Parts: sequence; structure tokens; C-alpha cells
Amino acid sequence: MWNLTMLLCILWVVSLLYGEMLTFWVPSIWSCSWPPLLRSTSLSSSAMEAQHPGNYVKIAVVADPQLMDKTSLGLPPKSLALEISQFYTDLFMRRAFLASILPLKPDAILFLGDYFDGGPSLSDEEWKESSSRFKHIFDLKTQGKRNIQVYHLSGNHDIGYASVLSHKPEVVRRYEQEFGIRNYRFTVGKVEFVVVDAQTLDGHSQGSLTSASWDFIKNVSMDVNLNPRVLLTHIPLYRPDWTTCGPYRYSPVINQRVFRAIHDQEIVYQNYITEEKSKYLLDLLRPVLILSGHDHDQCTVTHMSKHGPVMEHTVGTISWQQGNLYPSFMLLSASNDTIQNDSSLQDAISTQLCFLPMQTHIYIWYLFQFVLTLLALLLWPTNGLGSWRHCRVFMEYTRSLISSNILRSGAKEKNEDENCEYEMIWDAEGSMHLVKKTSKAPLTRSSERGLSERGNAVMRSTAKRQISQETELSTAVDMNMDVELDMMAKLPPRASKSRTKKVIRRLMRTLRMLTVIAAVNVPLYMMLLFKDWTEQ
Repeated sequence: MWNLTMLLCILWVVSLLYGEMLTFWVPSIWSCSWPPLLRSTSLSSSAMEAQHPGNYVKIAVVADPQLMDKTSLGLPPKSLALEISQFYTDLFMRRAFLASILPLKPDAILFLGDYFDGGPSLSDEEWKESSSRFKHIFDLKTQGKRNIQVYHLSGNHDIGYASVLSHKPEVVRRYEQEFGIRNYRFTVGKVEFVVVDAQTLDGHSQGSLTSASWDFIKNVSMDVNLNPRVLLTHIPLYRPDWTTCGPYRYSPVINQRVFRAIHDQEIVYQNYITEEKSKYLLDLLRPVLILSGHDHDQCTVTHMSKHGPVMEHTVGTISWQQGNLYPSFMLLSASNDTIQNDSSLQDAISTQLCFLPMQTHIYIWYLFQFVLTLLALLLWPTNGLGSWRHCRVFMEYTRSLISSNILRSGAKEKNEDENCEYEMIWDAEGSMHLVKKTSKAPLTRSSERGLSERGNAVMRSTAKRQISQETELSTAVDMNMDVELDMMAKLPPRASKSRTKKVIRRLMRTLRMLTVIAAVNVPLYMMLLFKDWTEQ
């Protein structure tokens, strides 16, 4: 039994080490690497970096962390259920960032918006608390020490849509105080990135925020820039209904939805920028690539503009609690070399989608392993495998006894006096003689015709003695059968009591073994939890 307990302990240790630590190493070690530029497709990423160490810049792209708060699950603020949900959601993203993204050594990190879930409805105190959680999860307090540039993009869950922005300007102010301005551009390597506040693009043209966004876009479009340009927008550009999203999408495609307020017709919700504004944006900025979020699932589409086709990558959420069982992030390689002509602008950028562990499947495996452990401890024989051999020998012995008794009771002993009669005859001297006569009873089987005839003795003392002996034997057999029946009648209560004791002993044994397994693995689990959560 202790061997089984040790085996289960080892199985739990391996499962916890893999599910809580090793599985987050898979993207950086095995499944994900920096994509080579199209001009160097003949070389692997490691070979390209070895031969040309300065020819591209590495950018990690993260979308929709959407930290859970009081608006997420309808749970009371500060409730235990909400605190537990927040902890495990935050812990997954922190592990993903520290163990999957940072080991890839990015030069820059780009966040595509939706850092919070209920940003516009949070109080200033709740906003500061969520902002502190965000910085802790993504280790932003130490990014300066690592010399990693961080760029932010506003999302609808951070500042709201045009309807909220027109009524709550303080939401925009506190966002810009924490993360910087909403419309800006920056250059990494020889690639220009243009950040646009997509939540304001479809607002009323006379609105100050909407007009400020479009003024910024027009100013960028007038600048003469030979570098390839990447458009960054939280809300994806317009796509026709039922447009396929490629092989990496998990959930069904969502078609265009735009809702406006009744009183002022401002945007209340939209999942894509409208078709008119999308085309206008493409014509002005002429990007070679578009990166977006908001959808929480992966989607790759190609837009047609008057300057040619443009590919858009919608990056899935990094959180396992936002409706996507397959969280992901993206790696982007940006050229560090000057591009000579327009035809090779797209060759300056290369992307690769990377998937994170499926946290839901890990918890399902833990539940399955717990049930397996419980059943193994409950049903495992007391003496291990030796008990199964003993049980098998006992069953074979019992089966042989039953079969021999059945055969013995079914076969009759040979009796020479069967089917015969004896008649007493007195001679002249007064002596008595027994004369054997054949019985008139018909034979039951034809095979018995050649045998000597049998009969029953009539008024013969020897026959009477034999009959009395048979009667006594029959009586003894009947008495033995009665005793056995009495014993069988008394057996069930005793067996029931014995079975109850066995069940209690098995339950106590199972509880004892579970305590041993828990004593080994619970401290290990707690150590793994707080190792990743505490500051490094």
C-alpha cells in the first residue's frame, strides 16, 4: 500500500511541476521563436541572428489582459470568490509574461489595450489598485532595468466608447496620466508604428476627441516617410460579415455590430470600425501591416485599399478568463536596415503567433487525477498484488469443491438389488429360502438391458438392515443439510458486520494515505504559487 502511495505522490509532484511551471517554458524553449524576415527565409531565426545580429528588432505584442474587477462576474467587491478569481487570473498572466515572453528577450513590448475590465466605471481608488495590479503582473516596475521599451494603446475597457468619452472626460485624463497620450507614433528599428485611439474614430466629427484623433492621422499622412508603417488600433478595421479568420481562430466569427445612444447617437458599442472610416484610415496612412485586439480571439484578414492589399492580425487575449481557451501573444521582427524601394516594404516586418498553456485543461487534469487517486486508494487490495493471487486461488478451490459436490450428488452408487424382488419359500423340513425374482418395473434406459436384473427385497432381514442403514445415512445427510442451512441463515448478519468493518478500515486507510500525499504536494503547490507571484 505504501508503494502505491509513493507512486501517487510522485505522479502528483510531476503534474504540479509541469502544470504550474514547466508548461510555461514550452513557448520560449520549444514552440515559439522570433520569425525571420522574408529576405532571410532560407535561414533559421537562430542562424539569422548569429550572422546578422543587428538586422532586426524584437517586439512582443500583448492584447486584452482585461484585469478582472467588480464588473467582471457580478460578484460583490472584495468578496472571497472575486479575490480568488482575480488571483488565479493574474497569476496565469504573470507566469506567461515572466516564463514565456521575457525569456525570449524582446527589445520592446507593445500592449494593444483593454488593461482593465470596467475601467470607465471604476473609482479613482479602484483605478489605482487595478493599475498597480497591471504593473505587478507585467513586471513594469523593473522593465527600465532590463532596458525594454514599453508602448501602450488605449482600449474601450480602459476609456470607453465615444458616448462615455463625451460625458466623462476625467476617464481620459486619468488614463493619459498613467499610460501617456492616446494618439502617437514611434519608430523601432526602421519601422514606424502609428498608434490610434480607435474608440473616437466613429464619434461625431464636431467632438473634440474625435477631431483630435483625425487631425493626428492627417498630420501623419502628410509626412514623407520611406520607412514601412504599422497601424496599431485596438478595435479591428471593418470586415464583411462571415469573413473567415484563418486556421488559428477558436470561436465563431462575430459580424459587425454598432450600437448608438438614443439621445445623441454617439457610439455605445462597436466590434469593428465602420467601413467608411476604415477605408479612409487605410488611404491616409498606407500601412503595410495592421495590428489590433478587442476580439479576444485570433483573426487574420486581408483588406483591399487603393494602394494594394494590407494584412491585419487581430491578436488574441493573453488571459485565460476572457472567453478564449487558447491564450496567445505575438512576436514581431522589425527590420533594422533601411528599405530601398516600396516593393520591399512588407519584407521589413515578420510576425509569428505564439500560444500559451491551456489553463482550463490543466485544472481538468488535476480534477481527473484526484478522482483517479481516490479510486486507487479505495479499491486497491489490502495486501497489494499478493491478495489478488490469494483471491484467485481461493476462487479456484471453491469452484472445484462445488463442481465435485454436484457431480457426486448427481451420480448414484451401483446396487445389485435394484429392480429385483426376494420371496420367502418354506421347504418340507421347515427351512426358509429366499428366491430372487425379476421386478416387473420397466427399464428406463435401453443400455441397461444387458445388465443383471435388480430388485427390492421383500420381508428379508438383511434387506431391512440395509434399508435401515440407508435411512440412517439419509437422515444424517438431512441433519447435516439442516445444520448447513442454519449456518447459512446465520451468515449474512455476520458478513454484513464484517463488510462494514472492512469499509470503515478502507476509508480510514484512504484518508491516511491522502493525508500523506497532501503533506507532500500541498506545500509544493503553495511554494510554486507564491514563487511566481512575489516580486523578483
